Amino acid sequence: QVQLVESGGGLVQAGGSLRLSCAASGRSVSTYGMGWFRQAPGKERDFVARISSSGVSAYYADSVKGRFTVSRDNSKNTVYLQMNSLKPEDTAVYYCAVRTRYCSGSECYDGARYDYWGQGTEVTVSS
Repeated sequence: QVQLVESGGGLVQAGGSLRLSCAASGRSVSTYGMGWFRQAPGKERDFVARISSSGVSAYYADSVKGRFTVSRDNSKNTVYLQMNSLKPEDTAVYYCAVRTRYCSGSECYDGARYDYWGQGTEVTVSS
């Protein structure tokens, strides 16, 4: 079992920055892909970013590309999401997740392919 705990959310003005952290416990996640998703009020959960087990490869939703950066520190069993130039439309609960199974193509962006989830951290961007 893997437990994930997100932190770093909060209230920020448009144009500001936040850094989310996701600390894993229970077992090492260094060999697993990890992802960030978000769910805005009244909307479905959306893919935000994902990172390979080594941290070499990262992929982003078009809506955050160039503004968000996903990274990981396997020595700390932690993944991060640096969010810059925040917009009101980035307001959501952000979740990190671990994918223990192989994925291909669009599967890797599907939350159903992820096995463990954190409880989420709320991000509110004011205009």
